[in-house]
Amino acid sequence: MGIEQHQVRAAELLHAAGILPVVTIHTLDQARAVSAALLEGGLPAIELTLRTPVAMEALAMLKRELPDVVVGAGTVLTVEQMQRSIDAGADFLVTPGTPPVLADALAAAPLPVVPGAATPTELLALYARGFRVCKLFPATAVGGLAMIKGVAGPIADLKLCPTGGITENTAAEYLEQKNVVCIGGSWMVPGNWIDAGQWDKVRESAAQAAKIVKRVRGH
Repeated sequence: MGIEQHQVRAAELLHAAGILPVVTIHTLDQARAVSAALLEGGLPAIELTLRTPVAMEALAMLKRELPDVVVGAGTVLTVEQMQRSIDAGADFLVTPGTPPVLADALAAAPLPVVPGAATPTELLALYARGFRVCKLFPATAVGGLAMIKGVAGPIADLKLCPTGGITENTAAEYLEQKNVVCIGGSWMVPGNWIDAGQWDKVRESAAQAAKIVKRVRGH
């Protein structure tokens, strides 16, 4: 399966998710509990950031213990991290930005990839490599909705997953854009809730997010 098929699968995964929680954890127990709470709330896919020492181990554990959760490895910065994420069983990969060496490796990766970009030039460089689904990051800092609407014309068949600065209050407006396949956010998994083990709050916030997706998309 080549990049074209993997990109179709990436679009399917993200569209099914609608809203992708960006999760940062510090223990395996946190990873287990927060993923279960999100799933119970109606958000079946997560982007697990590789920002903590336990993240890679947590990714592998989640794939073993919670097979109903679709786990993307996020904050992939290097080819080595890409390979370790694949070995750990990630369902897809997400990068915050995509320098050429990493882009070349991701284009040959054996699974769906959502490479990050912040400018039209970066998006076009990824498009030229065959990517049709990209993460726009940091979304609100680089223009938010105005940026998304601006690139919709010249790169009409490129789907975006804007992430960074989106909130529960702005989620619907982003999801309504024709070139947005999914949005990423962390408002339903703030660090203080995770640190305090407030899984009921995570579950309730996830349920509200799932309602937004259903209201906008009908699924």
